[in-house]
Amino acid sequence: MENELPAAVPVSLLTGFLGSGKTTLLNKILSSPGMEETAVLINEYGDVSIDHLLVEKIDEDIILLEGGCICCSVRGDLSKAMRDLLVRRSDGTIPPFRRVIIETTGLADPAPVIHTLITDPIASGRYRLDGIIVTVDGLLGWDTLDKFDEALKQVAVADRIIITKTDITDDETINNLRERLTSLNPGATQVAYHEGNFRVSDLFDTGLFDSNIKPHPKRWLSFDAIEGSHHAHAHAHDKSINAFTITCDKPIKWEAFTNWLDMLLTTQGERILRMKGVLDIEGQEKPIAVHGVQHVFHPPQELPSWSGIGPNNKRISQLVLITKNLGPDAVIKTFNKFVRDQ
Repeated sequence: MENELPAAVPVSLLTGFLGSGKTTLLNKILSSPGMEETAVLINEYGDVSIDHLLVEKIDEDIILLEGGCICCSVRGDLSKAMRDLLVRRSDGTIPPFRRVIIETTGLADPAPVIHTLITDPIASGRYRLDGIIVTVDGLLGWDTLDKFDEALKQVAVADRIIITKTDITDDETINNLRERLTSLNPGATQVAYHEGNFRVSDLFDTGLFDSNIKPHPKRWLSFDAIEGSHHAHAHAHDKSINAFTITCDKPIKWEAFTNWLDMLLTTQGERILRMKGVLDIEGQEKPIAVHGVQHVFHPPQELPSWSGIGPNNKRISQLVLITKNLGPDAVIKTFNKFVRDQ
């Protein structure tokens, strides 16, 4: 059927601290070729320059933009807004969409949006998290990270970090900022917005699956980037944030892993900013992907094969964690006790 949705619509979360340029980036995205059939959920229209994009005002909350994008102002519950998009898409009230972008406020914690995608019974079945895009002010980003925990957390959970205002910032400031961002989240790809090779398409398909539902677990994990980083050289103010990996080269018991995870989330859930990994489960031929933010985890996902995951396609469990005020030694010690030594 022409209007039938794909199994799961990819959702990108666009966040960034106040004044970091995320609305400017959103306008760039909406006016770019290839971003047709995109639905956008924003808090208010006020800061979005949609005049030159406006085609038709459908109702109080929805505007149809050139190229087929749908811009929706969200004043209430996010779950309801996402469900309404599906209903209106199905009954033809709004055009088809194949991607969703959610723009948060500058002070927002990304976790509640991610929780909605995981826990809402309708959203979790019809949408999937593609990635988290975070804008960082190239001129003021360093001071912002010093002063605001929200900015640190946004960077720590990002898949793509977009450094803005590089055209009005000197190279030394940008290079120092890049180094600090790497220490906070070595697995995230950094992109300078004003570079000539900036491509909107590079912001998307950063999750476990691309738009064609092809799995990319190795890229999604960014395991090599985090494994090769040196956190001892992180900025002194950022010692609360840790990015580290856990590996296990023998099959692990699923019950042992879930017992460990339950214990960790019960006692340290607020400190687990993000965890993602691929597991070699005892008695299971195919790899199992796990992914969560703080207390809430996606249902485990079976992947087609081990090809392209471990070194030389070797079966190996790999977990990537980003934590706040929780050091790697303590987490690894509990993993060994609950999982590795069982």
